Formats: sequence, C-alpha cells, structure tokens
Amino acid sequence: MDVPDTDTVVHEPDPEFVDDANVTKFMRAYDIDDYDELIERTTTEMPGVGASGVDWFWDELVDYLGIDFYEDYDEVRDNSEGPQFTDWYPGGEINIAHNVLDRHAAVDSPDRNRVACIWEGEDGDVVEQTYHDLYREANRVANVLESYGIETGDTVGLYMPMVPEVISILYGCFKVGAIAVPIFSGFGVDATATRLEDPECSVLFTADGFYRRGSEVRLKETADEAIEEAGCVEHTVVYQRFEDDENGETDIPWNDDRDEWWEDTVGEAETEYETKQLPSDAESMLLYSSGTTGKPKGIVHTHAGVQMQTAKEIHFGFDQKPEDRFFWVSDIGWMMGPWTLIGNHTFAGTIFMYEGAPDYPKPDRFWDMIERHRLTTFGISPTAIRALRKYGDEHVEKHDLSSLRLLGSTGEPWDPESWMWFYENVGGSEAPIINISGGTEICGCFLMPMPTQPLKPCSLGGPGLGMDIDIVDSAGESIADTHERGFLVARDSCPSMTKSLWSGDERYLDTYWSSWENLWDHGDWAQKDEDGFWFLHGRADDALNVAGRKVGPAEVEGALIEHDTVNQAAAVGADDETTGTAVVAYVVLEDGVEASDDLREELRGVVGEELGKPFRPREILFVDEFPKTQSGKIIRRAIASIYAGEELGDMSSIENPEALEKLEQAS
Repeated sequence: MDVPDTDTVVHEPDPEFVDDANVTKFMRAYDIDDYDELIERTTTEMPGVGASGVDWFWDELVDYLGIDFYEDYDEVRDNSEGPQFTDWYPGGEINIAHNVLDRHAAVDSPDRNRVACIWEGEDGDVVEQTYHDLYREANRVANVLESYGIETGDTVGLYMPMVPEVISILYGCFKVGAIAVPIFSGFGVDATATRLEDPECSVLFTADGFYRRGSEVRLKETADEAIEEAGCVEHTVVYQRFEDDENGETDIPWNDDRDEWWEDTVGEAETEYETKQLPSDAESMLLYSSGTTGKPKGIVHTHAGVQMQTAKEIHFGFDQKPEDRFFWVSDIGWMMGPWTLIGNHTFAGTIFMYEGAPDYPKPDRFWDMIERHRLTTFGISPTAIRALRKYGDEHVEKHDLSSLRLLGSTGEPWDPESWMWFYENVGGSEAPIINISGGTEICGCFLMPMPTQPLKPCSLGGPGLGMDIDIVDSAGESIADTHERGFLVARDSCPSMTKSLWSGDERYLDTYWSSWENLWDHGDWAQKDEDGFWFLHGRADDALNVAGRKVGPAEVEGALIEHDTVNQAAAVGADDETTGTAVVAYVVLEDGVEASDDLREELRGVVGEELGKPFRPREILFVDEFPKTQSGKIIRRAIASIYAGEELGDMSSIENPEALEKLEQAS
C-alpha cells in the first residue's frame, strides 16, 4: 500500500454526495457559499449585526432540526457569569426522552414501528426493537424508578453490558428526571464503587454478565462488592443474560432485601408513563472521566445541552439519512454510547449494537456484521483498526462492505498507514473518515470534518459547527494561522459543555479554565496546516520533556508505525540522569517479522531522523500485544507504570490482562 503523507489530499467527495448532504442543504437555506463561511457564520461575530454567530446558530438550530421544547426558552443563553457558567436556553422546558422516543412512538407517527435498535450478541442472537417497543419498555423503567421513590435530580447507576435494555434504562431515567450514571461494564470493584458512591446512587441496574470471546464475564459479583464498598445502593435490578442451568437456576449471589430480577420488576410494570417536563438546564447524565489522572471527574450534562449537541453532530457531521444504520463501537459507560443513541434517535434513526469482541470467533466479525446488516456508518478507534489490520486484508476483502457511506473514528491520533488502510480497505476509497475529537466534558466534538470536505490522512477537518475553537501558545495568543503547534482551546461555551463537575466548581474551574482568562483548555496539542486542515498531536500533558524539548508520545509512535515492520507502538517517558526524561518505546511487530537488535537500532534511527536525535528511544522493547480497554484504546499509563516498576492501581477496565505480564517480562 502506497501511503501518502498528511500533506496530501486523498479524499475528494463525490459531487452527488455533496449536493445531497445535510450540511449542504443547511448552507443553501442560509445563503452560505462555502465551508470557511459556514464556520465563520456559526462561530464568530456576524458582520453588520454585532451578534455572535454562536448565538445565532444554536438558536436557529432548534427549529431547523425540529427539536421540541415543551415551553419556549426566553433567550438562547445567559452568559452574564462568563463562558464558564453559561445558562443555555433559560426559561425553556424540554426532555431528551420526548425528542428521542415519545414523539416517534406516537400512534399517529410514521416511525412508530421503525426499528430503533438492531442488537447482535456474540453468540449470534439478533434482536430488533421498534420505537413502540422501546417506548413501552422505557415507560416500564420509569414506573419502576418512581416505585423506588426516585425523583427529579436523583442519581441512578447503569452497570450494564451492551444489551438493548440499556436504551430503555437510559431513556427511563430521562423520563422521570433522574440523572443517569452510566458505568463501563469492564470496570472492576473500585472503579465501579467510586462511580456509585460519589453521586450516591440509590438504584443500580446491572446484569448477571455478558459474553466475551466465548466465555461468560460475570458482572453481578463485581456489582455486589462495589455496592458494599459504596454503601448507598438500596435497590438493584438484575437483567438475566445467561441461561438457567440444568436445574432451572442461576448461579449468582443474591440479596433478597435489595435485588430484583428485571423480568419481575420492569417486565411487570405499567407501559404508560407521562414524561416529565424539565428546565433546559436540568441534569440528564453524570459521565465520569476515565480517571487516569487522579480521582475520576463527574461531568454534569443537561437535557437541552446533550440533546442539541448530539443531534447537530449526527445530522451534519454524519449526514444522518432515514435509511441509515449506525454502528459505533462503544460501551454505554463511555460518552460515545449515549452520544450514538441520543443523536440518532432524535431523527428516528436505527442504531446497531454488538455485545462481544471484535475478532471473535474470527477476525472478520465486524466486516461480517456490516455486510449482513447492511450497516451504513461505522465508527471505531485507531488502535482497534491497527489490531484488525494485523490479521491481513483477506478478512476484509471477502465481505461486501458497499453499504458503508461514512466511517468514523475518535479517541486518539491516527498514523497515516492505518488511516489509509481503513479508508481503502473498509471504506472502498469512497467513504470519508469523519475523525472527530472532543470529550466527555462536552458530550460532543470540538473538531469534526464535514463529510462534504476533502480529507488528508489523519486530519480532523476543522472546528465543529457552532464551536469557537482556536490554537494558542503558552501565553494564550492565537497561533492557528501561523501553522505552528499549540494548545487546543475553546473561546466560547456551547450548550453541551459541562455546567460544572459533580464535586464542585473549584475543580471544574481549575481543570478547564485556569490556564488563560476565559479560555477552555482542552489539554490537546493541535495544529492547522497551510491548507486549513486541523490535526491533533496527542495530549499536551503527556508531553515528553527531553533535555528541555517537548515531544508528544503520539509523534514518536507515529514515526515508528510508519516503518513497514511495525503494527503498533506506545511511547512513554522514563527518568534519565542526563536528559531528565528519556523516550522508551514498546513495539508490536507485523506478523512474520522477527525481533532483532538490528531492527531495534533501525527503529531508533527512524525516530531520530524524523524527530531529532534527542528523541531517539533509549530503549525499544518488543511485545506481542498492549493492554487495552474493551473499546480498543491502549492503556498507556499501565505501560508507563510497568516500566517504572510502580503500582498499577485499578486495572479492571482491561480487556487482556495477560498483556500486563508480557510487558513486565519485556521490561
């Protein structure tokens, strides 16, 4: 495969696609000529009007996207307390559940019997839920919650596998005004307990477990220990995923005073419920950061904010059409889970959900499901693609993936070779890669290419619509147009920006607003090239300071991955008497490549040639695999801790614990 560099445009959108795209229709409606004018119109002060394009856009979008408010808002926002504490759509009343579910399931709605979710279990079982099915089940959840005394503003935990029931639980919480607290199903006791104890969840939805690589992964035991540690859960509703044994029993621990089966509670509840009308700024979800730096941050989202942001991004960035089938590899405990559901269901779209491992029982599992279910949009992390690419092209080539219209990615920087493999082999050199970056803090994206734009490998296009984004130097001065690398910031708020942290304003302000006055510091290194394409270079706080010069781990990893022998790489910093910090790199080689001292020196030279001699890795260590989360991200903090001989801490989210032992042996 001939791999172009990131300076080469490789994707030119088809003119017919552009003409029919949702963003093109929006531009026509408002006499906007091109992408640059679109970004300017939606993010900066409007010429001759003196009004903010941000205000204009987010106000106009409500009617344009058909978002229902029970009560109209008084103004689009009140930012009298600054961008840190902007009140969006004050005076309005809304509920996410009405917009994503109730109105589609109405008796006179043409979408009542449309499929809202197609689910496939790892064992091959397939379940389809219509909007009417989902509506009835979400109402049952809401009635159960009210029977437990849950009121507006109370917190409810979701420690669930990826089964269709997670949707009705989430929407049932929205209906009663409860704050949903999704918890990653791969977390262990400590991580789960923290996310129950901090918001004081009195109700928890969980399951006996789920299937992963053909084995039963038990959840209930972990949930019980976490409940004991948290000390706040009074009611646990347990969904049964596994079949009864030969005696007609289920072998899981049980607390008669607290535990109830899903079928005995939700399954028996009333199917009608009147969704609550809530203020625009009513809390909808508490999404916790991954907690890789200190105690996890509880990020507070509102009904109006999440509704508007996710709908905007699915409609414009992913060009949502009625016939689309949308699959993003995620867990309900990560931001992309709720983002996928709310964004697509706003427009009565169909989402696809998969329970198991990406390469089970064979490496072509994803490609097989895309072909069988005629999926149109497929989102995945770069690390997961690198792992799947290692299995070879033949697993992709034997499947018809022509249904795919768009590809998506998020979570970490790409390398050009893997980006091109995804684009050519999975997308057939036709489907654009909508490479997005934002965060749990905004339940959306700061950077997002439009599907109507040309693309360079690894690019993130530019600022999202209605997002006033910039690149600044250490003094907070804009350097975007100098094409230098700097810090990614937001100069204004957006509706979905967290209203604070659950733990209080002090940590919120210190984390995001303390670097520069009235600038949101997102912590990423960014760069805008001469042609206007934006790129990310990893986390600024992960920078390796070698002899007073900084480089991002992603740059070292990118230089290594460009070598034909390297499939994946992870760079970490190590103490060094001479330079303060030295680069250490772990490398996973392509199949059939033998590790050797000669190759080690060759790879060191590649990094030195690309980034400069000071950044040549002090050591290159060969391993078979990296520790990863279930969503496919490399757990770099584990790699750094193992090299330094430090305590690993909570590794409960790891997909492949055996990789830790191999890393220790290599180190």
